[in-house]
Amino acid sequence: MDQNSTDKIESEHEVLDALIVGAGFNGVYQLYRLREEGYSVRIFDAAPELGGIWYWNCYPGARVDSHVPNYEFSLEEVWKDWNWTERFPSGEELLAYFRHVDQKLDISRDVRFNTRVVAAEFSNEHNNWLIRTADGHEVRTRFFIPCLGFAAKSYTPDLPGLERFSGPCHHTAHWPKAGIDFTGKRIGVIGTGASGVQVIQEAAKVAAHTTVFQRTPMFALPMQQRRYTTQETAAMKRDYPEIFRRRNNGNSSFYDLVPEPRSAMEASAQERQAVFEDAWQRGGFSFWAGTFADILYNEDSNMEAYRFWRDKTRARVKDPVLAEKLAPTEPPHPFGSKRPSLEQGYYELFNQPNVKLVDLRETPISAVDPQGVQCADESYALDVLVLATGFDAGTGGFAQIDIRGTRNQSLTETWADGVKTHLGYGVPGFPNMLMLYGPQSPTAFCNGPTCAEVQGEWVVSCLNHLRDEGAVRIEATDEAASSWAQHMLDISEMTLLSRAQSWYMGANVPGKRRELLFHPGVRIYLENGRSCAENGYSGFQIS
Repeated sequence: MDQNSTDKIESEHEVLDALIVGAGFNGVYQLYRLREEGYSVRIFDAAPELGGIWYWNCYPGARVDSHVPNYEFSLEEVWKDWNWTERFPSGEELLAYFRHVDQKLDISRDVRFNTRVVAAEFSNEHNNWLIRTADGHEVRTRFFIPCLGFAAKSYTPDLPGLERFSGPCHHTAHWPKAGIDFTGKRIGVIGTGASGVQVIQEAAKVAAHTTVFQRTPMFALPMQQRRYTTQETAAMKRDYPEIFRRRNNGNSSFYDLVPEPRSAMEASAQERQAVFEDAWQRGGFSFWAGTFADILYNEDSNMEAYRFWRDKTRARVKDPVLAEKLAPTEPPHPFGSKRPSLEQGYYELFNQPNVKLVDLRETPISAVDPQGVQCADESYALDVLVLATGFDAGTGGFAQIDIRGTRNQSLTETWADGVKTHLGYGVPGFPNMLMLYGPQSPTAFCNGPTCAEVQGEWVVSCLNHLRDEGAVRIEATDEAASSWAQHMLDISEMTLLSRAQSWYMGANVPGKRRELLFHPGVRIYLENGRSCAENGYSGFQIS
């Protein structure tokens, strides 16, 4: 194709240096930094305002499980006059935070809201991407940067008769903005992951009755929530620069979660108990990620952690039969191999007469009818049905967009036999596409704002390198992607993560390929990223 034809095609479309999909933490930070570097860049997002998952998370009790200041941007112009009211902010407060970010960084002027991207196709002739949206808008962009997050596609199990239920029935990811009043009603909640635990805690306060349909016990941890005064947040901010330095360069995305380097089995029983108790009292993910270094690697150490959790939890449940269902004598999977939920009085709820646990392992759901849920031994009449059934994590969001590169295959088809990326950033056959917070990066083990900054800076430096070199194209090599896929497999086999049917492994969605989707080692991941960049972006072909 001659230059005149190329110019004509590009003149028919808006042409950008970078198009970002997703206006959550990653998309917002990426736009802010690329714009600072002089790139023409925009965000497309299906929501009407900033927030990403926090726009959609409006179900009762929605709350982040990473405490602040871990869970915020390290940009001083943002944090210096923002004061959190709680250690673990609510969904409403996080939306308010995004509005504050918008006010400070003027993000929305470069965002096209209410815009769902449905297709992306790379042009070899132009060395750029043609992006199409559901409303027919098209744009060409040199770089395509999906910031979809791990929870862009909800998962609803195939429950016979679900469509026949006569009352309100919503997945937590698609909760109506107007809300649903639980007061005096019979509420059913299917699922006991993070959103399930949060909804159950709210329903049990006001509902006439709450029925909890549990497939697998959730190893929930005490949140140890607390409110902050303005004076307390002002005092905390004196340490913010050092906190953010440690957070963005440490062993995890939590500046204050540093496990002991020794094995739990090297400690005496008394020492082990003291470390576990200290982490328990600190709350949050401390007991998951801040005790001993080998909890997710050593079966014996893992079992010691489980026994501590089990005994603490069972002591809170009066009925021993119920306690066994909520905290079994023998664990159904290794402790921490599924992401723990954080709770505030969750287990005590089952002592209430208006809360009932239904063990779906014993009595599976046989059907949903207009009046409620039928199990093998009983029918449960309900006014409201809540589907807290999780997500097609990591890859599901990409499957909702027809992304086509240079090999006559969609991205979904390319990954049919297993995800292959280089460092979670690039995919062979998909030039100039750089993913953030996606599969094979630390997404599930690195909180959103931290990943936004550490991954985001890598992409900014990469694009600056290309610009300085006069290069127009970057593509991961097959060899590098195969090597990284093998690295992910090695980690899966080395840890206890593969022993659970979790969304980390893609095992929560029937028919989905079972593989470790997220890198659990933030420090190792960052070291690999730095090495790649220092060696001229090794593993990528640049032209």
